Amino acid sequence: MKVLVIQNRMGIGDLLIFLPYICGISKELNTPISLLARQNTRAKDLLKDNPHIKEVITLDRDDKNRSGRHQGFFGTLNLIKDLRKQKFDKSFTFNSSARYALITKMAGIIDRHQYPLFQKKNQNIIETAKNFINKHLKQNINSDSEIFIDEKKINDAKNQFKITSDKLHIVLGVGGSGPTKRVAAEKFIKFMDLINEVKNCIFYLAAGSNTIEQQIVDTILNSAHKNNCITLNKMDIVDTLPVIKNCNLAVCNDSSFSHISAALGIKTLVLMTDTPLLYGSYSSRMTAILPEGLKDVTHDTLGKEKINPEEIYIKAKKILNL
Repeated sequence: MKVLVIQNRMGIGDLLIFLPYICGISKELNTPISLLARQNTRAKDLLKDNPHIKEVITLDRDDKNRSGRHQGFFGTLNLIKDLRKQKFDKSFTFNSSARYALITKMAGIIDRHQYPLFQKKNQNIIETAKNFINKHLKQNINSDSEIFIDEKKINDAKNQFKITSDKLHIVLGVGGSGPTKRVAAEKFIKFMDLINEVKNCIFYLAAGSNTIEQQIVDTILNSAHKNNCITLNKMDIVDTLPVIKNCNLAVCNDSSFSHISAALGIKTLVLMTDTPLLYGSYSSRMTAILPEGLKDVTHDTLGKEKINPEEIYIKAKKILNL
């Protein structure tokens, strides 16, 4: 049986949120699946060791620049041709778009499953996926994602970075997709001050390559902790995976690294400043840190100034049993 799963949302976080449900399909049908996903999800790299993924088909579509082999009307025809060649028997589509209903039908897939059409507004990304899988496969899925890594890569990273048990190894995901998600460097430094007093730490600074995130990294590197910091932002994100896998804890803005750390099995404190709480709490490995005085967050919270480093420290101590 050849099975296609379509996950067309953008970003690494979206991919990892859907991953348990994608893998659940493979487990239930007892066959690895083919996944159609956008290039910026990095699915080909992040899932290459996943036994439930047979292949990743790149959805070559750039909506912002209106470019790519699968963009627009003729792009839709190209995608139909690409999928028809594969002769899929069954498909599962994690969205409500009529476009993908048409694509899977025209690609000759007989057994098609998809979210209810035209119901995208106000969808809860987690609950909708759970209900979809429960309806079609009668499965209740654990929402913890898992990134598989070759054991040799993990050991090589441990040796390369001299990761030993006499120190705490903590990932600091200081980047974010927008300015309202990036907590100030000074708040990370205050947390570092507090936790380093309890036990010697090595901090792994994870961020993107843009100027603003590099400034946050530079501010931390110019602090009293410069000698116990290792920067990961010049590494390809895939090469950071075995390093993160060796760490004891991650403290991250709501970003790719918060999702990656949790999917690698690392207890992760997620600094939630202006995105819905579920993005920092869907995994059992995640603990959300909210702006001081708030019990919930939304896209309009703008709460990065109210993140309290002492709360991060208290929750980190509890997780680490310090």
